[in-house]
Amino acid sequence: MRRIVLDTETTGLEAGRGHRIIEIGCVELVERTPTGRSFHRYLDPGRASEAGALAVHGLTDEFLAGKPRFAEIVDEWLDFIRGAELLIHNAAFDVGFLDAELALAGPQYGSVAGYAQIVDTLSLAREKYPGQKNTLDALCKRLGVDNTHRELHGALLDARLLTEVWLAMTAGQSAMDFTIEPSDAANVERRDESPAEAGIRVLRADPEAQAAHAARLAALDAHRTGGSLWHRIENEAAEAAGSAHAHQ
Repeated sequence: MRRIVLDTETTGLEAGRGHRIIEIGCVELVERTPTGRSFHRYLDPGRASEAGALAVHGLTDEFLAGKPRFAEIVDEWLDFIRGAELLIHNAAFDVGFLDAELALAGPQYGSVAGYAQIVDTLSLAREKYPGQKNTLDALCKRLGVDNTHRELHGALLDARLLTEVWLAMTAGQSAMDFTIEPSDAANVERRDESPAEAGIRVLRADPEAQAAHAARLAALDAHRTGGSLWHRIENEAAEAAGSAHAHQ
C-alpha cells in the first residue's frame, strides 16, 4: 500500500477567516517503508501570518514573499498524493485548509477526499492511548522518537517525525503475506535441501542492523504489557525447551 504522511503550516488557525497554507510537507511510504520521495513547498499566502502562528513556525512574511502560490503547485501536489492513503495528525485541521485552497484554485479541483483516503493519526493515538496527551511531541516522547531538533514546527520536519511515530505506534499490525507464488512451489516441496542447495541467497544481518533490531525490540518491550511478540515467542520457546529437558 502507498501512504503519504502530510503536514501543513498556516498563517492562522481558521481557514474560514481567510487564513492560508504557507508550507506543505509530504513523505511517501510504500508497504510501511519510506521510499525517500517527498513533496515540500513553501507558499506565498498573499497575507500576513498572525503573531501566534509566526511564533509556532517562524516563517516570516519576508521569507515567504515571492514563493509560489498554492494554485501554481496544486497539480503537482495532487499528482503526488493521488490514490494514496493520507496520514495526517489532526486531519480535520489540515484537510479543512487544503479544501479551502482547492476551492480558491478552482471548482474543478473538488476536495482532498476525492484524491486520497484520509486517516487521522490523532484519532488512532487516542484509541491506543486513551486519556493521555497525544500531541506529536507527546507521542515522540512516549514512543522513543528523537525530536530534540524540533525547535519550531515545520511541515516536512513534522511529516518525517509523524512517519516515525506512526510506524512505531502501529508496529505489529501489518499483515504478513504467506502466499506461495507458483514459481516458489518447487522450493517448498524440497524441504530437505539447505537454502544454498535450493538456490536461495541468505543475507545475514550485520552488527549495525542487529543493534537497530535490538533497539526496536527494546522500545516495543517498554510499551507493551508482557514485552514484544518477538521476545514473548523467544521466552516461551526457552521455557518449553527447559521443561522438556527437565522431563528427560
